[in-house]
Amino acid sequence: MVRSVAVVGASGRLGRLATRLIEEADDLAVHAQLGSRDPIDAIAGADAVLDVTLPQVSPGIVDAALERGIPVVVGTSGWTADRLATLAKKLEARPELGVIVAPNFSLGSVLATALATLAAPHFDSIEIVEAHHGGKSDSPSGTAIRTAEAIAEARGEVGPVAAPHHDQRARGQLVGSVPVHSLRMAGVLAEQTVVFGGTGETVRITHQTVSDASYEAGILLALRALPDLRGLTVGLGPLLGLPTPSGARATPSEDPTPATDPS
Repeated sequence: MVRSVAVVGASGRLGRLATRLIEEADDLAVHAQLGSRDPIDAIAGADAVLDVTLPQVSPGIVDAALERGIPVVVGTSGWTADRLATLAKKLEARPELGVIVAPNFSLGSVLATALATLAAPHFDSIEIVEAHHGGKSDSPSGTAIRTAEAIAEARGEVGPVAAPHHDQRARGQLVGSVPVHSLRMAGVLAEQTVVFGGTGETVRITHQTVSDASYEAGILLALRALPDLRGLTVGLGPLLGLPTPSGARATPSEDPTPATDPS
């Protein structure tokens, strides 16, 4: 079965990449390509919506899709824990629909965040440094926010991390008690390092994106998994079978129809 996808934010870098992938896939088709000024009604009739827009408009796009009974994959930054909680509440009224919020479509980035979550309870000093190209409009990145929140959840029994002098601006923005430092500069695409400090040692978990091609597998994974999910799924970790914090879950449909073959 071929599923149609409305791409919102199709003129952006990620939107153009996603549109090409959908056009090349045998099991997907482009329903519509929308820019920021196009009427949202163009998504009507699509089997799925892919939102790759801006943080300030993303919630409205998700709401519009849910009102029309269309499941959504969100690849836009800015979905904090509060926003996710609001979305999860809205989905309670639409139990037949699923939404995937993916802070990062890179499978390597997803694995790096999972590793950071595993290490989090064992170190009291943890900080995140993330860098992106100068055109990225938000900071911290959605990936850094989700990583920090996952670290905080993983440390539920041991408490917040040690963040001395956090009142000083140079110490970064606290997210879930974790200092996050953002760089926006030329010569960088995307990079994140989580630094763990212990007695006489440090551990660094680093992921670096050197090409937009790293997002391709994750975009297709999310679009193909979406029809069989219900409720809110945060990140691609659940789709990969990775251990996830309590806020990230993948709820399969009770419909016995098998998922589209992702091969």
